[in-house]
Amino acid sequence: MYGNPFVWLIETLVEIYIWLLIGQAILSWLLAFGVVNRYNRAVSLISDLLYRITEPALRPIRAVLPSFGGIDISPVVLILLLMFIERFLLYYIAPYL
Repeated sequence: MYGNPFVWLIETLVEIYIWLLIGQAILSWLLAFGVVNRYNRAVSLISDLLYRITEPALRPIRAVLPSFGGIDISPVVLILLLMFIERFLLYYIAPYL
């Protein structure tokens, strides 16, 4: 769709990371409500992988955000930030590359 392969690559990586954040949030809910067993080897491996990929980006946001009880909105904040960066890249930087 876009002429510049670097813009396509960055856009694709941002979209994949957003889906990983959504997967991490859903898996954490499933674990918290006991829908999936955290001692299952496959669930444990997927959970660990998603945690290692998403936690470095979520940790600084959690340090800044106030506590909302048991609700963690840091994935939502990061997704909004990533979507803003993606749109900024597509509309303001990509036409000049």
